[in-house]
Amino acid sequence: MPDIEFTEQDVLSIQSEVRTLFEGATGRTLNRADPEMLVLNALAKMILLQRVLIDQTAKAQLLRHARKTMLDYLGDFANTPRLAAAFATTTLQFTLTAPLASAQAIPVGTRVSPEGAEGEIYFATNSTIVIPAGQLIGTVSARCLQAGDIGNGFLPGVINTLIDPVPFVLSVSNLTESAAGADEEEDEPYRERIRLSNDSYSTAGPEDGYIYWAKTASAAIVDVAAVTPAPMEVTIIPLLENGELPTQEILDAVTSALSPRNRRPLTDKVTVQRPEIVAYDIAVTYYVHEDNIANLLSIQTAVEQAVGEYIIWQKSKLGRDINPSELVRRMINAGADRVEQTGLLPLYAEVTDLQVARETENTIITFGGLSK
Repeated sequence: MPDIEFTEQDVLSIQSEVRTLFEGATGRTLNRADPEMLVLNALAKMILLQRVLIDQTAKAQLLRHARKTMLDYLGDFANTPRLAAAFATTTLQFTLTAPLASAQAIPVGTRVSPEGAEGEIYFATNSTIVIPAGQLIGTVSARCLQAGDIGNGFLPGVINTLIDPVPFVLSVSNLTESAAGADEEEDEPYRERIRLSNDSYSTAGPEDGYIYWAKTASAAIVDVAAVTPAPMEVTIIPLLENGELPTQEILDAVTSALSPRNRRPLTDKVTVQRPEIVAYDIAVTYYVHEDNIANLLSIQTAVEQAVGEYIIWQKSKLGRDINPSELVRRMINAGADRVEQTGLLPLYAEVTDLQVARETENTIITFGGLSK
């Protein structure tokens, strides 16, 4: 769809209109050097600024152009509020000093901190856990007390500092990597959900209906695929921000979002699962033209950053084919003169909607020297 302009914003055209009106009202013909032209040109610029403001205000009523607060109002009109910031979640395991003769309760809200966090990040248990008599271990879900992605990425075993002492507890650690934390929903994904909101007025039977309701589970979800592997069966594949794979907590949240009777057709069996990973290696050698030797260090930094951005781009959408040409394009735009693909395997691969392409740990970026 072509862009739309609600007002004429050509300054020369406005100046001509103002001059014509002045000459018609006064009966005088102005030359470019006349003092009145200074006033008229200043007036024309003020008119231009007003037209720009009018144009922006009018565009803000359109979903394609609306931003921030105005987008919130459009979302409210569509009964689709912006998703609030999400809290990172994980599963904690508490271990007692020894089996006890009676059950031991660990209260809801018990705080645990990641190793080395220096008291800046806390996770709290979501419910009271009771370890039965004679047993040593109990598990419970927990969430970060600070919203946003600050609580993401703590590997198993890292969240291990008990902040609130509990009798007979020897140790605590996380069993799963913390994930699903997200900042408040940004404009682009929010705009897409508003666009899908019409499909929310029926049950989640349509593909877009399933996608819409699945995305309401968390602001961390950036992409969703809904497929039908067999009659009356629906498989939902969510993908998180920056290509992160959904945790079990996210899968459960999506399942809950699709479960109400007014959202899911009675005959549909819905399964929510992680995407299948299509792995690829990156091994590239790049050269910088000798004319750019003065900027060599900045170019090297830019090229490495371009590779990192490609990796994020590649895994941030389901069904995005592995495309080495995109990697080469980004590296050349960053300043490389020539790029040799020594090991991007596979060289090209189609990726289905149930899959996501992810890099392996074998990423090698080699500076091959200067080219003439």
